[in-house]
Amino acid sequence: MSELAGTVASHLHPQPSFDLADHPTPQGREETWRFTPLTRVGSLFDAGASWTPIVVTVAGRAGVEATTLKPGQSPRGVALVPVDRPSAIAASTPNATALRISGSLAQPVVVTLAGGGAGQPQVSHLVIDAQPGSRSIVVLEHLGSADFIGNVEVIVGAGADLAVVSLQNWDDDARHAGQHEALVGRDAHYRHIAVTFGGSLVRLQNNVKYDGPGGVAELFGLYMTDATQHHEHRLFVDQNCPKTTSRVDYRGALQGKGAHSVWVGDVLIRHDAVGIDSYESNRNLLLTDGCIADSVPNLEIETGDIVGAGHSSATGRFDDEQLFYLESRGIPEDEARRLVVQGFFFDIIRRIGVPQVEARLQDAVNAELAKATGDMAYNNAIEEN
Repeated sequence: MSELAGTVASHLHPQPSFDLADHPTPQGREETWRFTPLTRVGSLFDAGASWTPIVVTVAGRAGVEATTLKPGQSPRGVALVPVDRPSAIAASTPNATALRISGSLAQPVVVTLAGGGAGQPQVSHLVIDAQPGSRSIVVLEHLGSADFIGNVEVIVGAGADLAVVSLQNWDDDARHAGQHEALVGRDAHYRHIAVTFGGSLVRLQNNVKYDGPGGVAELFGLYMTDATQHHEHRLFVDQNCPKTTSRVDYRGALQGKGAHSVWVGDVLIRHDAVGIDSYESNRNLLLTDGCIADSVPNLEIETGDIVGAGHSSATGRFDDEQLFYLESRGIPEDEARRLVVQGFFFDIIRRIGVPQVEARLQDAVNAELAKATGDMAYNNAIEEN
């Protein structure tokens, strides 16, 4: 690993550690936990809970070697060191599922993680080891319900091209905390797509660092947050090697009283990491009253020798001109709203560049929008009466 990849001393970046004692139970005053409703986290902080492995099934295993790794057994621990209490609990699980990917895979590897029931403490640590020069797509689908902690450790070898799609399709009573950590090798291309629709509370920490120059990381996210749901996405891109690139684009739509989304993005460009090109963006669309979207972009630059760096954040309601344009052509209001949201999401989906993934995400978005359209029609009828 690059010698530039040291730890970061900042209130925005908790000191990574495998020792649970270094991650006390949050009180809500900590910067990294101030947006999270701690009264709703269930057992996610309880190291003494009866944690059981979540059921993991792997499909599309041609070209994939699946093994089990104990703590400290390489490459487990090469990329991921826990940054909070839930991830430290998950990191201590005895058996991690490891996928070693070689060559170019024609079909995605689909990993299904099925919860065992509401409130049941379940855990997993997944290691994805993409060998140098490999080409692959890994889809993680979270289903059912649980109090779930899931670490995902990703090693992208030199010259490899890896896309990881994480679908949070939980039942409405699920709670999920996770740390996804990637180490991107020299001239490698890494894409991470987080799609969060389900769950009562979902909090994902998505981190990237580099292991050589020329690496590219693209982090995309979509979330549809309904009444009472809390969806929190926190990202940290540590541009610790020269001539690396990062792009972050997360978009969310919120509807219903108590819907709350949180996006916190941070890019750190280190002093010796020259020639960096970076941009991060978050956009939120409020479909109804009673929603809250917190968006906090951060950019830390320690050198002036960069190609470019920037960030943006926007939160607003429907564009009345877009709605008027569609309605003036005979499209009913509910359908017009659905089309606007669909375009809002599909603009990012089309940039993923992986046809199999794009089609799957389009289907997921359409299903969620069909549900949302019905909910909006119901809410409008209640308001009119």
